[in-house]
Amino acid sequence: MKAYLLVEAKVSDAQAYAAYKELAAVAIARHGGRYLARGGRIEVLEGNWQVPERLVIVEFDSPEQAKRFYDSPEYQQARAARRDAATMNMLVVEGLPL
Repeated sequence: MKAYLLVEAKVSDAQAYAAYKELAAVAIARHGGRYLARGGRIEVLEGNWQVPERLVIVEFDSPEQAKRFYDSPEYQQARAARRDAATMNMLVVEGLPL
């Protein structure tokens, strides 16, 4: 069952965040993830959404794979790089069975 990592980011240091993005992209690829959305334009169509500054969606083959990515040494290095560059909310959601 597919899983989707949803990340809401608020960037405070664009230069340091750029280093995080590079490290995170390597970790995501190494753990079989692929970006579906990465900071594109967001438009509310209905409701009272609080529009995030930046939204990232990553697809993994399973929730377990997404959690392995999150716990990996590679991603821990990326998290350390973004420590003072951004704040994030992150969750993983299961996809529908195919």
